[in-house]
Amino acid sequence: MSDREDNYSCGMTSAPTPKVRAALDAIPLYKPGLPPPHREGVETYKLSSNENPYPPLPGVLEVASEAAASMNRYPDMGVSALTAALSRRLDVPAEHLAVASGSVAALYYLLQAVVEPGDEVVYAWRSFEAYPIATGVTGGTSMQIPLATGARHDLDAMADAITVRTRAVLVCTPNNPTGPIVTDEELSTFIKQVPSNVLVVIDEAYREFVRDRRMPDGVALYRDSPNVCVLRTFSKAYGLAGFRVGYLVAPEPIATAARKCSLPFGVSQVAQDAAIASLEAEAELLARVDDLVAERTRVGAGLAASGWEIPDAQGNFVWLALGDATLEFAAACAQVGLMVRPFAGDGVRVTIGEPAANDAFLQVASEWRATRS
Repeated sequence: MSDREDNYSCGMTSAPTPKVRAALDAIPLYKPGLPPPHREGVETYKLSSNENPYPPLPGVLEVASEAAASMNRYPDMGVSALTAALSRRLDVPAEHLAVASGSVAALYYLLQAVVEPGDEVVYAWRSFEAYPIATGVTGGTSMQIPLATGARHDLDAMADAITVRTRAVLVCTPNNPTGPIVTDEELSTFIKQVPSNVLVVIDEAYREFVRDRRMPDGVALYRDSPNVCVLRTFSKAYGLAGFRVGYLVAPEPIATAARKCSLPFGVSQVAQDAAIASLEAEAELLARVDDLVAERTRVGAGLAASGWEIPDAQGNFVWLALGDATLEFAAACAQVGLMVRPFAGDGVRVTIGEPAANDAFLQVASEWRATRS
């Protein structure tokens, strides 16, 4: 009997099983923000996923509903109409764009295009939870650089961490989950320090919420530097989180490589059409963003009045650096129907929601602080 026949003979108690890549052993599963559990008689709020709390604009909803009527057909694989709309809006060539099912998918495709096993990807930590996952699935190595004072990027340390094996540097501004931006001057200086063969990826998922006049414009930086790529999304300010549509802007060879790595028909037609409608309704959508920014300011002031010190919040969330008390605070929030996003051992990110949700959060935060002063 051959070895092959012996392996699969009747009565065998331990047959060989398919193997998965060893690189996956060190990769964590992405942890989404959880919805609050139902509690009888308690109003619950989800402040764990940085979602826009406002419902879709009527015009956008109508366009999406019309597109859904053709769900028996494949979507436009080239995302041609949305790409053309973005090309006009941003004044960039269509060939420099790659649309994906969210900016996180664009990041995955981008790193698949430029990172090989053993290559390095540099980024601040703590930052977006998907960065180590997107790096790890390529076989690349994460170089996590601790945040500096104020929960800000330590760009000097990030520049020093670049080696001959570095293929990409990720800069999240404003930083998720801590909130501060990297200023235009800081980022421009940093890009000049990065070797021209290393890709600088500027993640601007929350740029519409920024009110700091020193904020950079990633697209302007991409125009000036052939190794700069920008990630943006319709999930946050535009309120299309459930449809999953984002994009990258990059020099043509990089954008083309990312499109080669993309999932065929990965962006639904509903998402494509809703994104176009959202661009056309941008003024009304951004007025809602102004309301959220006003709530963010109110929440920040309320926390300060209770004795909290938080980093400069420029996204649609605030960060509480709670360290070992993180899970305890998250549990206290859950007790009153608030689901926040804990990062064990580091802190809690709390999305700015509707006013009633923010009021409930401020109450919990105030009571928590009072018992520990």
